[in-house]
Amino acid sequence: MPAEPLYLDHAATTPLLPAARDAWLEGAAMWANPSSPHRQGRAARAALEDARARVKQALGWEGEVIFTSGASEALALAISRSKAPLRAVSAVEHDSVLRLAGEAARLGVDDCGRIDAAEAAEEGLVAVQQVNSETGVVQTLEDIAETVRRAGGVLLADCAQGAGKRPLPDADLIALSAHKFGGPIGVGALLVRHWNLLQPSGGQERGYRPGTENLPGVLAMAAALEAGSGWIEEAARLRGLLEGAIVEAGGEVVAAGAMRSVTIGSYRMPGKSAAAQLIRFDAMGIAVSAGSACSSGSLRTSHVLEAMDYPHPSEVIRVSIGRETSEADVERFVAAWKQIAGLGVAA
Repeated sequence: MPAEPLYLDHAATTPLLPAARDAWLEGAAMWANPSSPHRQGRAARAALEDARARVKQALGWEGEVIFTSGASEALALAISRSKAPLRAVSAVEHDSVLRLAGEAARLGVDDCGRIDAAEAAEEGLVAVQQVNSETGVVQTLEDIAETVRRAGGVLLADCAQGAGKRPLPDADLIALSAHKFGGPIGVGALLVRHWNLLQPSGGQERGYRPGTENLPGVLAMAAALEAGSGWIEEAARLRGLLEGAIVEAGGEVVAAGAMRSVTIGSYRMPGKSAAAQLIRFDAMGIAVSAGSACSSGSLRTSHVLEAMDYPHPSEVIRVSIGRETSEADVERFVAAWKQIAGLGVAA
């Protein structure tokens, strides 16, 4: 009999919340184009704008909101339409930022993946993530924002892994994606402190993003954000149990000395390649990954671990916790870890 599935890859995507599913169906029933002038279109527009206000309230954001297809599009929009040219990105940014970085300076990190805020003093756009999608390391964006603004720059923060789980940073532009916090795939947002940071391109979303708005997705994203992050305290407890057991079994926690998100962890199993680990865990019905979802399929060496000068990047996997994760799930994973490491038999 196949093993019962155990999903521990919530940083890649997490299940759609029931409230978000209900909201999506509500939006699907309002099928008119929000840009149409007739009654049905006006009703769709009213629902869209109500959801925009709800998103802002749930996030505690006082600026503007541009709805997008996800964080990758939001980041691309911010970089391509920013009036301030891109000057620097951290060396551990998501691939969607690094692909657009061109000749922008790369901000190095220490062996725990942390940026020195003093290095971010650039008169232009500076892109720094809030939470690293591979290691869970949290950057000190408050200090970085102060440095960037003192130099006359603008801070873009990728908050795909932080939004809905921790407070937003003090950034000028913020990207987020709904499917990371219980909303649907295919919708996200770019938060903009004020409109004069961007050059409009025409079309919908106040002229900053062309294309018919995804009303069902937007309503579902608002509902997912309103569900809150009350489960994070339990996630912290579970992460503590998981890491204690991994260390006791001879494993290693990557960036253990850094402030990290309680939902994401990278772990080294000495002597076992990540590829071999993924195959074994998958055979046991356990879904984990090696690095972020955009690169784990190729199993290429992690640019994040390379930037950290981590000595054993090929032996590292990522485990990410969601609101559905239980203590029994952690115990099952630990038992499987010990079996793969050659320390025992999984239950």
